[in-house]
Amino acid sequence: MIKFIITFFLVAILGIVAIGAYLSPDDLAKCNDTPSQKSGCEKADAIVAVSGGNTPVRTAEAIRLFKSGWANKLIFSGAAQDANSPSNALVMKQQAIANGVPASDIIIDQSSRTTHQNAERTDELIKNYGITRLIVVTSPYHQRRAGLEFKDIFGPGVVIINHPAKDDPDWPWYWWATPRGWWLAIGELVKVGAVHAGETR
Repeated sequence: MIKFIITFFLVAILGIVAIGAYLSPDDLAKCNDTPSQKSGCEKADAIVAVSGGNTPVRTAEAIRLFKSGWANKLIFSGAAQDANSPSNALVMKQQAIANGVPASDIIIDQSSRTTHQNAERTDELIKNYGITRLIVVTSPYHQRRAGLEFKDIFGPGVVIINHPAKDDPDWPWYWWATPRGWWLAIGELVKVGAVHAGETR
């Protein structure tokens, strides 16, 4: 009985770790705070942050990367939740400007309401910018799906670099101990499956 209990807990722990790692890939984890010549750590052409979840946290991480020299362009993507309010993208832009980012270096998409649309609209906006490396910033639980959507839209000609925002209150290290954590995890796993099946459009 004790052996069964120990095995059960070990399997549960491994499962939790695997789910967390799968949902939140971070291609910059091996890099320093600033870009370098190390493979995979080179400077990108742009950074895109998509709204949703804890938008200010996602925005703050994109701003941090920009100010650390990871790219010369910031893209914010997201429509307003309320038609009578400013778009999420505009609010994100205002947050960036308040933190010292020049308005001329910011591109916004104010119409996207889904992750798939975030990728589509971003692709449309930057076709003339010669983008070949793009860092995608979102919440950890959302990173896998966002990366897949952007890779699908941009195709093999653009390197999509995953980098989830740190310290997202919606996804603490103990996410597995909360009902919301499991709701987000299971929901994202189902949606990732839908992306693979081509059912997100």
